[in-house]
Amino acid sequence: MSHPTRTELLQLKQKAASVVNSIAILKARRQALIRSFLESVRPFVRSRDALRLDYGRALGEMHLSEGHEGTAGVESLAATAAREVGVEVTERNALGVRYRDLTLYGPFVRTPVERNYGYTLTSPHLEESIHLFESILATMLEIAAFESKVKMLGREITRVTRTTRVLEERVVPRLRADIRAIVQYIGEREREGNFRLRRFQAQRRRDRVT
Repeated sequence: MSHPTRTELLQLKQKAASVVNSIAILKARRQALIRSFLESVRPFVRSRDALRLDYGRALGEMHLSEGHEGTAGVESLAATAAREVGVEVTERNALGVRYRDLTLYGPFVRTPVERNYGYTLTSPHLEESIHLFESILATMLEIAAFESKVKMLGREITRVTRTTRVLEERVVPRLRADIRAIVQYIGEREREGNFRLRRFQAQRRRDRVT
């Protein structure tokens, strides 16, 4: 409390009201961010769960295919069927939060005819494992796109939450304490002034009588 005046009191009240209004805006923003976060994280979680299951199945089918084609044969077919995949990284904005999104150029899952080898000579286990691994690739790229958005939204939610707590737990209580102190000071000063005025008036009345 540096200047216990009515002007300072008015300014503090305006500042406190502004901070309270800012807290309300921050809380509304946090709720919107949380909704966006939940909308983004649901498919992200489902994709990760599906990925674990598919990966386990793909490994099992691959081990079985190595028993039929042999490890060298599987590696040779993998080299023959190799190809490039396209991914474009773009900057996007969600509720003021910037994140990187991926544009995928597929398809990543191919038919046996599109794999550049004689699929009639391979075992069903190898074809199933290849199909699963190609599906896993597509899912992993989709997860990468979700992950960037989810992480940035999570960081912004944390930042807004911390700012809100600082305003609620430190700034607002301090402003209200200063307001109470000034109100108390002004009240005491007014009471003291009224007491002096009454004493002065009483003295004047006594002087008139004498």
